[in-house]
Amino acid sequence: MIAGITRLLLLAQLAAIAALALAAMRAWNWPLAAALGFGIGMLLLLRIAITGNSFALAARYRAALPATQRLDWRGQQRLFWSEFGATLYASSWSMPFRAFRQYRAAEPAASLPVLLVHGYACNSGYWSGMSRALAHAGIPHQALDLEPVLGGIERYVPLLHREIEALCAASGQPRVVVLAHSMGGLAARAYLRRHGGARIARVITLGSPHHGTALAKFGIGANTRDMAWHGQAGQGQASDWLRQLDADESAALRRRLVSIYSSHDNIVSPPTSAHLAGARNIELGGIGHVALAFDARVQALVIEEIRAASSAGLDH
Repeated sequence: MIAGITRLLLLAQLAAIAALALAAMRAWNWPLAAALGFGIGMLLLLRIAITGNSFALAARYRAALPATQRLDWRGQQRLFWSEFGATLYASSWSMPFRAFRQYRAAEPAASLPVLLVHGYACNSGYWSGMSRALAHAGIPHQALDLEPVLGGIERYVPLLHREIEALCAASGQPRVVVLAHSMGGLAARAYLRRHGGARIARVITLGSPHHGTALAKFGIGANTRDMAWHGQAGQGQASDWLRQLDADESAALRRRLVSIYSSHDNIVSPPTSAHLAGARNIELGGIGHVALAFDARVQALVIEEIRAASSAGLDH
């Protein structure tokens, strides 16, 4: 479904570029190349403004960063433009055209198989960059599409269960590693609550709002209500669903979780929401929310964690 929506949005953007170009040609008698450049430039300015707005909204709901985590102007520029590039690539190419759900084997396999679980308003195409990194490292993997797109997070648990069982069957391995971005990490935790960890060697989450995000109120769907944070950074609380999930988890299940997140996340706000007590927490800086799966540092950490989880469980 998301692939179709993003393709329609691309068509709408192309139509807007054409309309702006035509208007420029009629109003100012510009040549076609200049008029098209004007249309494309205006569209890019809009996309830049959308990315900037996400950082502005996130800043409203988080406490001031300590001096050691503050970025200089160069770091701020890298943060912004890498996030802009990741969102542009994901929404304009990988999600519309590069979605995949088939098992991608590796011979010989260097690890347990990995199930890739995307976040809110995305699909399996989000993982195109990570998929290349995993393939290069000899790690077999498979992705899924979470549907219904606007459903409650609990509704994704049966889908995860089917995909995990299918991945075990396809790989011949008794357990898998789950790599999940954003809301996908909450779906993985919901799976663990219902089915336990018999099939799960490790869950690695990237930028997951484990205690909610204030920006969820700007989205639509039951899943946004599930992952809501109400209030400011130091004064609010997570949604009822998240607080119940937190209360239901055992210390043993928490030890299976690795949370990788950025202190400069522009969607998870407050960013400390991604810190999960009892899990292994890895905090990075200077990375935006969408850019997490495209960042070379994150990819290297993910591969390291997958190999560590596999070392005791990979059949030889």
